[in-house]
Amino acid sequence: MTGPATDDHDALLRFVEQFALVLTESGLPRMPARVFAYVLAEDAERYTAAELAEGLRVSPAAISGAVRSLVQAGLLAREREPGSRADHYRIYDDDVWSHIIMQREPLLRRYTTVLSEGLGTLGEGRGARRIAETLDYMQFMRAELPLMIERWRKHRAEHPPPPDASEVEE
Repeated sequence: MTGPATDDHDALLRFVEQFALVLTESGLPRMPARVFAYVLAEDAERYTAAELAEGLRVSPAAISGAVRSLVQAGLLAREREPGSRADHYRIYDDDVWSHIIMQREPLLRRYTTVLSEGLGTLGEGRGARRIAETLDYMQFMRAELPLMIERWRKHRAEHPPPPDASEVEE
């Protein structure tokens, strides 16, 4: 099959692979990264596992583990329509990137705890200056994170994205 629809889908898949590489470099396993990139870039609001497998040109078994991982990570939500036997998956939150970034807060808290303890243990010398600077940075990031999210939400409210082409009346 060739033509504009295939060309568009091939372009979509090229983007998915590129963005999935970035997500993989950030720590997300490859198949969940591909599924998440696809759900971000494709136009539907919800997908069944079969639709994801067909869209990504992979086996349904590959999708099963990927969506499970993404649901557990809070990146996708699983829903079921009454009377339907198929689960549907969608982006967990309309503000998915704020959600993703705020998931880092517990890690920042852990960094500050370990760095504070390490500073007390190490005392003067032995990299204490670098540990203190790292601690200061992590404390700064923890304090700024909620403020940054608040600024983002204000920006988003003032600059809403353009409506989808499917939502524009002709």
